[in-house]
Amino acid sequence: MEEEVTPIRQQYLEIKREYQNTILFFRLGDFYETFDHDAEIAARELDIVLTSRNVAKGMRIPMAGIPYHAVENYLARLIDKGYHVAICEQVGEQPVKGLFPRQVVRVVTPGTVIEPGLLNSERNNYLACVVISEARAGIAYADITTGEFAATELSGEDIFSLVRAELMRLHPAEVLVPDGQALPGDLPGHETHWPAWRFEPGRCQETLFQHFQVASLDGFGMRSLPLAVRSAGGILQYLQETQPAALKLLTGVNTYSLNDFMNLDAATRRNLELTETLRTGEVTGSLLSVLDHTVTPMGKRLIRQWVSKPLLNRAEIETRLDQVAYLKDSGLLRAELRSHLKPLADLERLTNRVISGSALPRDLTAIRGTLDELPDLVSLLQGQSSPLDSVLGHLSLCEDAFTLLQAAIDENTPATLQNIGVIRPGYSAELDAVVESSRSAREWIANLESVERERTGIKTLKVGYNKVFGYYIEITNSNTDIAPPEYIRKQTLVNAERYITPEMKEYETLVLNAEERIREIEGRTFHEVCARLGKFSLELLQTARSLSELDVLASLAEAAAANGYICPTISDDQCLEIRDGRHPVVERSLAGSRFVPNDAVFEEGEVVRIITGPNMSGKSTFLRQVALITLMAQMGSFVPAGSARIGLVDRIFTRIGAQDEIHAGQSTFMVEMIETANILHHATPRSLLILDEIGRGTSTYDGVSIAWAVVEYIHNHPGLRARTLFATHYHELTQLSELLPSVRNYNVAVSESEGKVVFLHKIVPGGADRSYGIHVAQLAGLPRPIIQRAMEILQQLETSSGKAVRIQPMLPQQIALFPETNPLIDELKAIDVNTLSPIEALNKLYEWQRKYLHES
Repeated sequence: MEEEVTPIRQQYLEIKREYQNTILFFRLGDFYETFDHDAEIAARELDIVLTSRNVAKGMRIPMAGIPYHAVENYLARLIDKGYHVAICEQVGEQPVKGLFPRQVVRVVTPGTVIEPGLLNSERNNYLACVVISEARAGIAYADITTGEFAATELSGEDIFSLVRAELMRLHPAEVLVPDGQALPGDLPGHETHWPAWRFEPGRCQETLFQHFQVASLDGFGMRSLPLAVRSAGGILQYLQETQPAALKLLTGVNTYSLNDFMNLDAATRRNLELTETLRTGEVTGSLLSVLDHTVTPMGKRLIRQWVSKPLLNRAEIETRLDQVAYLKDSGLLRAELRSHLKPLADLERLTNRVISGSALPRDLTAIRGTLDELPDLVSLLQGQSSPLDSVLGHLSLCEDAFTLLQAAIDENTPATLQNIGVIRPGYSAELDAVVESSRSAREWIANLESVERERTGIKTLKVGYNKVFGYYIEITNSNTDIAPPEYIRKQTLVNAERYITPEMKEYETLVLNAEERIREIEGRTFHEVCARLGKFSLELLQTARSLSELDVLASLAEAAAANGYICPTISDDQCLEIRDGRHPVVERSLAGSRFVPNDAVFEEGEVVRIITGPNMSGKSTFLRQVALITLMAQMGSFVPAGSARIGLVDRIFTRIGAQDEIHAGQSTFMVEMIETANILHHATPRSLLILDEIGRGTSTYDGVSIAWAVVEYIHNHPGLRARTLFATHYHELTQLSELLPSVRNYNVAVSESEGKVVFLHKIVPGGADRSYGIHVAQLAGLPRPIIQRAMEILQQLETSSGKAVRIQPMLPQQIALFPETNPLIDELKAIDVNTLSPIEALNKLYEWQRKYLHES
């Protein structure tokens, strides 16, 4: 059959064989065409017309196309749905045997996108790779738009939980895994399975050797991390096939350990709503939304990383706090710094576009504009010693790069290389010579209209240009009879005639040939400038990262100044002393009302704090605010409190709320117990535990027993004894303070007057004496009969002294139409209905209505 198809169909099939698992965008003229099953997918997903094409005698195939200039929009929609798209372009200037050669120039996948229109400037676009072997896993990730490349190795009994936690932190766009390997469910990013042989240890190690031109991986810290080597090698091989130009950006691989920063599991990230909310999944309403006052795309990406990676090194934390304090106290300096940062372009991603060869003229203009701002910004911060000196030490003015761009790139450069005017006059002698030689021809054509009007006396004569005929002279029909004889008629319009002259065609040839020549020289020169600029890439990238750090520090200072935050004290002991603490997000949402602050001061020897009180009283808010204040302090941020002294916390664990995992066949209670088990297995004496309503997913007696045992375990286990906030409805647990010396009781203060309850949102010592659950139900608007009946049942339960009790049912009651003793009934009995006329009956009803209804 293949011998019968057209040559271009044959060419398509040969290319498609190499890219069977992608949608092939096949360039035909001004369109990218898709065929066969690809066309059906494209038509369905992109809502475009599905047509057909004749490729052989009696043979038609499905076909769907998109304009090449609109490819970015359509590409974004396919990538967002997880598809891989192979871009097949026409190569060469001339056809071979009547057919232009074509080849796939890149494969676009969710993790290898570089087009600015497809990227979110506020977050990294990570390609991750996971290789799991028994109780160990290697994870590598790369962002080819910023050059970030890192790898680690994890180990532990519950390896899937560790992998899930790290992927939740990274939030990759795409996760690469070997065929046959399972990953935990509910992960961010699109999962891409790749042949397992690609991840063979020797192959991956050799790939790393060749890419970095080294004979050993010891310099990268990967000597004893075989799974990290396999995951990093897998990423490099994947990029070789999909985005080979991006390999230039990955100049090194950073090996990291989870012990380098506070490791937060997936449940904790979700419960604390660090970068997105539980309800909407949006940034608004998260901790990030409160702290993010950054003004550059680079800063927005970095502050997201800082929120996700609180520090464990006291010196590093205190350095950040000193820098934030300096900018907070210098309000005018901070305002000027933010003003200088605001116009800066995304220097990090722009530099990587230059290195990868995908930069456009206006990308270079943006880099030049950013470098032009640097001297004023640096002079603003220099001149006196400050905590910012360590950041400024890595910030270069990039003078050589700026000088190159000033000399080479025109001020009003066009968007693409299709238009001339990219290169500044004076940079290229070759270009200037061509421009100068064509200048006289351009001037001749520019003056032609006025010259010919004067010569012919035809005042309406016009000189124009179109792509079909080139330059022409247009004369209206009323004047064609006086057109000079040397004019050659070329085109007839409804109201005019168009002419050419031999002399005009000569000058046209000079101009058009010059334009083509200028376009060719400018394209070549532009790529030479990019190559020269690429030599300064390390300096540019380091400067970009310093600028992003300044942006984040200024952002944290702005948040601190705007919200009344204070500088926390960081210590190496296990203290936790927060006075007048506030929830950073909730306090921002209280329009016109004051947030009630609370203390969280663990006294000497205190380990577990049991907190009782009704729902809606503020227990969960208090738990979260303690965790968030601790996390903010260790990321180097000021905190919402009157004062705070935080002993370094290695991990924060939370068990809050009921998160059903139906897709995994797990009940609410099973998820609750799995998360609790994970906490008890991995917490250390330096951890902070936030536990809310442990045991509520099962029967009361089972729940109390489990909650009691958990508190005992945390308190008694010599390898645990972590600072714990334990909120519960089980008042039985308050007895533990009498049995265990390091347990303390606290409750939410409640004011009760005339049967009404007011929650004071204040955490005070002691256990709650009642739950106030029925009062909460009343506040929520349950019908009054339900509230009254619940009170009755509660009284029956309370009088039973905790023993089994039989609740007396409320029997259905028929409401009596007429009470047994009623004057109306007496009058009814006295009436002889048989002798009563209709008018008398109506009068009687009227009388009763006036008498009895008005009386009532």
